[in-house]
Amino acid sequence: MQTHGVRCLLMGGQACVFYGAAEFSRDTDFALLASPANLERFTAALVYLRAERIAVPPFEAEYLQRGHAVHFRCHHPEAAGFRIDVMSVMRGVAPFDQLWDRRTTIETVDGDIVDLMSLEDLVLAKRTQRDKDWPMVRRLVEVHYLSNRAQPEPAHVAWWLAQLRTPALLIETAVRHAGAARMAAGTRPAVARAIEGDASMVDEALAEEERAEREADRRYWLPLRQELEQLRHAQRGDVAPPPNRRE
Repeated sequence: MQTHGVRCLLMGGQACVFYGAAEFSRDTDFALLASPANLERFTAALVYLRAERIAVPPFEAEYLQRGHAVHFRCHHPEAAGFRIDVMSVMRGVAPFDQLWDRRTTIETVDGDIVDLMSLEDLVLAKRTQRDKDWPMVRRLVEVHYLSNRAQPEPAHVAWWLAQLRTPALLIETAVRHAGAARMAAGTRPAVARAIEGDASMVDEALAEEERAEREADRRYWLPLRQELEQLRHAQRGDVAPPPNRRE
């Protein structure tokens, strides 16, 4: 991607690996700028990787801009069988230009430069209906908390009170930052329970929070999934393809 000048950010499981919240990931997920020039550069990278699109939708800007993911499988000898998934628009996540401005850039031990979606944005992207994402959300916020709790900035505290999913750490934050916790309690029931110091009640509030987020994600994806099903039928010649817009 860097060789071909592609404007993209690593996200998904491999980004979680870099942040210390996962041990491995089988796929590479990118947030991709869906501009014509950038898609042209990405296409050149796909050619180099000998990558073919798998499944639907087609690799077209209109599908990316409506929130679809597009999937590829690589056949280059050094990346044989490797899967690449790209998205440009995600539920509850800022537009790409904002993601790019607050990205995390790291250098590996081999000297490679990697642009990651920021940890805060990655947490938002992971709040989905999938079972495997919620342990990652919890671990990502734990990593941020444990790395910064010795000398936290006000913005850190506000983010922890909004995103921590570990009852003991949320209670600890509410005790250490009582004023900020009282302000946050009005919009997050889990914080109100943390102020009371009842871990079981915090856990129940967090479970309800997760259920609500999963349902919101399910509703968001429902029309997109219906569109994918129409595309699959159209690909088989069963029906006409869906219109080029999302209702």
